[in-house]
Amino acid sequence: MRRFAAATLVCLALAVLHTWPIASEPQRHSLNYNADAELNAWIVSWIAYALPHEPRRLFAGNIFQPDDRALAYSEPLVVPALAGAPIRWMGGSAVLTFNLLLIAGLAATGAATWMVAARWTGSFTGGLVAAALAAFNTHLLTRLPHLQAAHAWGLPLVLYLTDLLLAQDAPTRRCLPTIVALGLVIAATAATSEYWLFFAAVLMAVQVVVGARSRRVLGHVALAGGIGGMLALPVLMPYLRLAGEGVRRPLEQAAQLSATPWGYLTSLSRLDALWSHRFFTRDIDVLFPGIAATLLAVVGLVAALRAGGPARRRGVALVAIAVLGVVMSLGPATPLYPLAYRVVVPLQGLRVPARFGYLALLAVALLAGYGVAALQRRLTSPWRSAAGALALCAVTVEAWHGPVKTTPFTGVPRIYSVLSQEPPGSLLVEAPFWPAEAVFGNAEYVLNATEHRTPTMNGYSGFTPDAYRRRAQWFWFFPEPWAIAAMRREGATHVMVHLEQFGPEATSVKRALESQSALQLIAEDPLGHRLYRFRAGAESEAGGKR
Repeated sequence: MRRFAAATLVCLALAVLHTWPIASEPQRHSLNYNADAELNAWIVSWIAYALPHEPRRLFAGNIFQPDDRALAYSEPLVVPALAGAPIRWMGGSAVLTFNLLLIAGLAATGAATWMVAARWTGSFTGGLVAAALAAFNTHLLTRLPHLQAAHAWGLPLVLYLTDLLLAQDAPTRRCLPTIVALGLVIAATAATSEYWLFFAAVLMAVQVVVGARSRRVLGHVALAGGIGGMLALPVLMPYLRLAGEGVRRPLEQAAQLSATPWGYLTSLSRLDALWSHRFFTRDIDVLFPGIAATLLAVVGLVAALRAGGPARRRGVALVAIAVLGVVMSLGPATPLYPLAYRVVVPLQGLRVPARFGYLALLAVALLAGYGVAALQRRLTSPWRSAAGALALCAVTVEAWHGPVKTTPFTGVPRIYSVLSQEPPGSLLVEAPFWPAEAVFGNAEYVLNATEHRTPTMNGYSGFTPDAYRRRAQWFWFFPEPWAIAAMRREGATHVMVHLEQFGPEATSVKRALESQSALQLIAEDPLGHRLYRFRAGAESEAGGKR
């Protein structure tokens, strides 16, 4: 436990380093230049509010309303939200909660990987190198706005516990603690990210193919998967409902968001970018593990294969995982992905095949841990720790992306507090109401919804529902009288106007609002926000002007 505590502190220090300057002022520095950061801040904040107050509306949220599954349009993030709930309950902002969960998630991913690598290799510093590579690689460090990406701790734990079941091959009652532990990890992974759940299933399947020696072992792994699925069912049900209704990602979209072979030579780290920038095309196609990591992984693979026994089985499994991750990340460019897309229905819900590349990075990280351990065994005692520390410094320096880009967060505009004084049953529309092609423009409204509980028709997520697309065709033309009438017909009771977002048209919008009689101004602020309430009979009046 002392070694684990020490490793966790190192991982926490690395998380602070790789996300600097966020830790210096976590309540102010934000990643809100990216709409996904604002969405994920809303998700964890909504869950923290809904669980004690409106548990039945957990997946409904207060965006894309009226809708009872707004949360299911993105990752669940239930486990991170539970970890961050005390911050929200004590009055911390959504941005502060997001930032602390980001740092904690990266540290937890590193600590979980350390536990696996240290136990497999017997090397403390070998485990730290594996932890650094699994949690602070170029793929995750270019996805900091994606909170779920930082919380990849479930994957190394699934690897470890599945490997443990393969090695035990004992009666069920003797393996029950491991089976239950694996089931719990699967459930926690499912309650964090759909991608990580699918990747966990891939890890288990590969390990079973490589190392299962009896039907009993297969039964134990299947039992653990069943326990995890049953425990996660309340979280998975809304996603299953969407799948049952035919909501899926088209294969054409998967092709657009796939990796390329050049992506495995691309890094945005300060050091590697000096030579790899020529291969860069898109942020999703950044998967180079690092020169130091690759060399250590080769040494580790050779050492594992020569050692035989469990080490050889793990080495073969990690190579298979890496190869499968690379092939799947290329999406429809290879025959495997379209075949899997048709056969494995959950794959139809994943939008970005490039993220499969993380499986290769995780495999490289664990093999690099074996590599450090192998090198240390060739050294005398005084030099072993020095070699491990040198390897850790090498992979850290090579992976460093900092200082990360941030934007100042000054809080949600106070005008939203007026909504709490309005009658129950209010339904808010925020204008401009962005068309589906620019739905990310609503991300600011989504973040603002963390400080008020009024349902709003606006929203942003990984999936845009048809109801939003239909309304946007009308609402986008606000403040035209017929657009206002359409809002009222859809049930809106209030409109929050963001004059600053109308750009050069702000003056004409303000003039049009002053000349109409369907909306009553009830609050405004110096920032350009104006809150209106629909007057009684507004629908017939606005509709008559059409």
